[in-house]
Amino acid sequence: MRKAATLFTTCVVVCLHLGFSQAARQGQDVRCGACRALVDEMEWAISQIDPKKMIQTGSFRINPDGSQSIREIPLARSEGNLLELMESVCERMGDYGERTDPSTSRKSYIRLKSRTGEAMDLSEAALDSRVTSSLKFACETIVEQHEDEIIEFFAHETDNVKDKFCSKRTDLCDHALLMPHDEL
Repeated sequence: MRKAATLFTTCVVVCLHLGFSQAARQGQDVRCGACRALVDEMEWAISQIDPKKMIQTGSFRINPDGSQSIREIPLARSEGNLLELMESVCERMGDYGERTDPSTSRKSYIRLKSRTGEAMDLSEAALDSRVTSSLKFACETIVEQHEDEIIEFFAHETDNVKDKFCSKRTDLCDHALLMPHDEL
């Protein structure tokens, strides 16, 4: 009888561990997917702003020598514009659906609604309100916790921001380097 109780306890512990690790992996997949979607949406929004539009930044005070410390930077990558974009970026998580990789069972998130009105292939993804609300919550958490880093990255970085921000800077995607770069 004692042997059966020990075996039963061991089975319960193993099942709980597997269940918790599965739930943790799903949570990581959602956070990683939200980060990658956030970066994708920010990059797209920045690309929609005329690159010739400039904004003056710096101090408008006059220095002792009579000069001013004003410089012009592109409006698209200005702190004010990036803050404005971040206010609405998580609302667009409703345009994403969940896709499960058949070989690894990892979840990824792909855009289901075209920005231009073109038809999209929806065969591999599922649109679910629980998924979109989880993505939106994860996105809002990322924006809240990493606001300064997001501004810093988008103000200066232009190459491979998804991997640099989501994997190397925030560790939200420990497996992102294995993901194709055009996934989102």
